[in-house]
Order: sequence, then C-alpha cells, then structure tokens
Amino acid sequence: MLSKHQDDIRHQMVAISMDDLVPEDHLVRKVDAVIDFDFIYPLVEHTYSHTGRPSVDPVVLIKLVLIQYLFGIRSMRQTIKEIETNVAYRWFLGYDFIDEN
Repeated sequence: MLSKHQDDIRHQMVAISMDDLVPEDHLVRKVDAVIDFDFIYPLVEHTYSHTGRPSVDPVVLIKLVLIQYLFGIRSMRQTIKEIETNVAYRWFLGYDFIDEN
C-alpha cells in the first residue's frame, strides 16, 4: 500500500531544548567546555563607546571566526549562512532559533 508523507508536520510546535539537539560529542561542546571566553571582555572594553547603539557581543565575534576556522568555512558570508541553519553553531554562539545574526 502506498503511503504519503504528511507535510503538515513541518509546522508542528514542539517544546525542546537546544541543548538536547546538540550531540554530546560535537566539537563545539568540547570547545565550550575547555575555553572560558569571558577573558575577552576586559581586553576589548576600552574600544567600545558608552553611547550609541548596542554592538554585537565581542565573544560572539570571536566565536564566529573560530567556527569558520574549525569547520573550514571559506568566507564570513558563508559562515553566517551556516549559522542560520546549524543548531550546534547557534548553541555555541548562545543564539536561539529566532535570534538574528
């Protein structure tokens, strides 16, 4: 008997943690476990203005380049595209499913 896959499940709402979606042995988890990126804040604090619009978190900027290097992504534009769809990268950056890059 021929059965047809239901497309309407694409819009299904599910309550699940991003943490549950990233495999325990994924490289971003290993990096996150051994590097505390908080050391970056005091190093760059003097370069940021206290007025104006909020900037991108400097830790996120460093992690972007790290993702690019570790996974062999050749351009920042491609890195941003990968982050839009890769749950592990978003988890590593501290972004949820709806955060803009």
